[in-house]
Amino acid sequence: MRNPLGRRDFLNCSAAALAAVSAPSVVPASAFGANNKISIGCIGLGGRGRKNMQVFLGLEDCRVVAVCDAYQDRRASAKQTVDANYGDKGCAMFADYRELLARKDIDAVMIAVQDHWHVLIATAAAAAGKDIYCEKPMGVCVTDGRAILDAVRKYQRVFQAGTWQRAEGKFRQACALVRNDYIGKLQEIQVAAPGRYYQPKYAGPMDPQPVPDGFDWNMWRGPAPDKPYNPGRVAWPDWYLIWDYCAGFICNWGVHYFDIAYWGCPAIAKETCEIECHGAYHAKGFADNIESWDAMFTFASGLKMVFTDVTAETQKKTGTTFIGDQGWVHVHRGGIWAEPTGLLQTRLRPGEDHVYKSSEPGDDVITIKKRSGDEIAFRSFHHGDDFLNCIRTRKDPVSNVDATHVASYLGLLAEIAARLETKLKWDPTQERFIGNDEANQLLTRRMLNGWKL
Repeated sequence: MRNPLGRRDFLNCSAAALAAVSAPSVVPASAFGANNKISIGCIGLGGRGRKNMQVFLGLEDCRVVAVCDAYQDRRASAKQTVDANYGDKGCAMFADYRELLARKDIDAVMIAVQDHWHVLIATAAAAAGKDIYCEKPMGVCVTDGRAILDAVRKYQRVFQAGTWQRAEGKFRQACALVRNDYIGKLQEIQVAAPGRYYQPKYAGPMDPQPVPDGFDWNMWRGPAPDKPYNPGRVAWPDWYLIWDYCAGFICNWGVHYFDIAYWGCPAIAKETCEIECHGAYHAKGFADNIESWDAMFTFASGLKMVFTDVTAETQKKTGTTFIGDQGWVHVHRGGIWAEPTGLLQTRLRPGEDHVYKSSEPGDDVITIKKRSGDEIAFRSFHHGDDFLNCIRTRKDPVSNVDATHVASYLGLLAEIAARLETKLKWDPTQERFIGNDEANQLLTRRMLNGWKL
């Protein structure tokens, strides 16, 4: 995604964890490396991964000790940046993530590789005893997310996803208004995300091309189909639009605003629902993913959730809108709006649901002094610090693995309904479609080239 996960974004931008008796509530200082800093290895150093690495370089509570990428120039550049930051030559480089995970001195990993790699690397990291910061979505199919969730819980790891909107006060404020019934009974959720805005940029020949020096094409491709190298397969945003490596922006952008929908209304992961989705698919170059969509989720309680891509023609607003019988609230990265407008000045009463309590000191709700009068806002906190704090306390971060699994699979379910051009019924307790074997087969992707979980 283009919205950077930089320091400013961090600042402004679920099943419970295992019982405390099964693991220490606070990890002792001796568990970490030199100077009691959390040691981090960065896997995937493209645009997103590089920005994530820069954020961790700016945090005092951790140290980046290793970098890994299939591109030799990317890992060399990343090492140079890390070493310059710390004033030494201590950062290690790896071309294979398995060698990085074998390092006993690494406490946590940042994963920002292509989506088809998420499940293999994240589950291996959990098994290796590493805590995990992983970019969304959880993978390219529903069972990818389930595998990561199960591994994180089995090995009692801390997992934070790159759904950094949860660290911004306005998103928490919107969800608190909904969960505390300030808009009355919730009747409809509207989710809208960019789709057809993203088009393939590669315009060169489609035939196989020589693999560039310093690039491990076999490793980059990994469990995806064994197709010959062409720069159009690895270009940005082209790989997002290719089914072999990604499910498309229905999931990659959808995950952000589905995440807020689920945060405001956890029932959407508990009730059976019917799903209809009409979509159009890319047919240019290597691009073959869904390009635009219009989906409807109808839940057993009668709640409806509309999910569309954003275009000038549809006039849909990017973000998440909650509509109740006494008002509504709409939130996206640009702000928060509500009707009646006075809802935004609501101070939660004692005992009401604040949705998430940051470990950072200070009041959850702050007062903003303005000439027109005092206004309130929910305080934003640092998404990266939340991850590091939770590594020490062993608590679930704000963007925990359970929530990210749900936010990821909702877009995937809509894509399956569009692909099959039929209405589907989803059972969230079993994570299966009811009465449709063809749809259930699409919940899993087959791994190739000898790769397996």
